[in-house]
Amino acid sequence: MRYLLRPALCLSLLAVAACDEVAVAGDTVALAEVRGQKSCVAAVAKESGNKSAAINTTIPVIETGRHIVDVPNARSWTCVTDANGKATQIVEQQTG
Repeated sequence: MRYLLRPALCLSLLAVAACDEVAVAGDTVALAEVRGQKSCVAAVAKESGNKSAAINTTIPVIETGRHIVDVPNARSWTCVTDANGKATQIVEQQTG
């Protein structure tokens, strides 16, 4: 029974992760935004070594294709994406 639960859990998580893209499939700008957020979080998590990176939803960002990614107990990052939502540049924010 234990062997059946693990694949079922993984498949359900994949389905939930894909739902946000399906919900905006008809809107190319919104689709690029969703993909950009995912791409930025993945890029920052890889660079920082912290898998808990997440998009900052409290700081307003006016520019299209830019995201702020927070890393717990560390500095935030600025991420720039291309028109398809792929992270092209990440920069750790400096304070001071």
